[in-house]
Amino acid sequence: MKIVIVSDTHMPRKERGLPEPLRNDLMDSDLIIHGGDFQTFDVYEEFKKYGELIAVVGNVDRVELKSMLPKRRIIEKKGLKIGIVHGDGKGKTTEKRALEAFEDEDVDIIIFGHSHIPFSRFMKGILLFNPGSPTDKRKLPYYSHGILTIKKTWKIEHIFYQ
Repeated sequence: MKIVIVSDTHMPRKERGLPEPLRNDLMDSDLIIHGGDFQTFDVYEEFKKYGELIAVVGNVDRVELKSMLPKRRIIEKKGLKIGIVHGDGKGKTTEKRALEAFEDEDVDIIIFGHSHIPFSRFMKGILLFNPGSPTDKRKLPYYSHGILTIKKTWKIEHIFYQ
């Protein structure tokens, strides 16, 4: 199973279309997880054209997305429990806010966004993963998204591009 992980697309403000490396991965994915900040409903709909989309709302998403998407959710794929949250809020780091969003839950991975900074680290026995942004790298050298592959075991990685 190939899961594309993306967050912080901020379209159309930052970009007019999805970058080619992301589109290529979306075309052969089994599932898409978006960690929020599509910005508009049209961008949400664009992701749905590529396949099954599971998403949470981000802090800059428009009102129609805020009314239909949860702030956090847990899904299970092939025995792997995945928590998804945008990670915005006051105080603490984005990583700590993401971890706290699931502190009373039994999850294996927490996918989050908000900071636009690619992140992959175990904290308290849970892998925290931020895919970065495919359209708004800020001061970082590369744009990015993530791929979670689940077979007999699982692996997660960042895909970087210019």
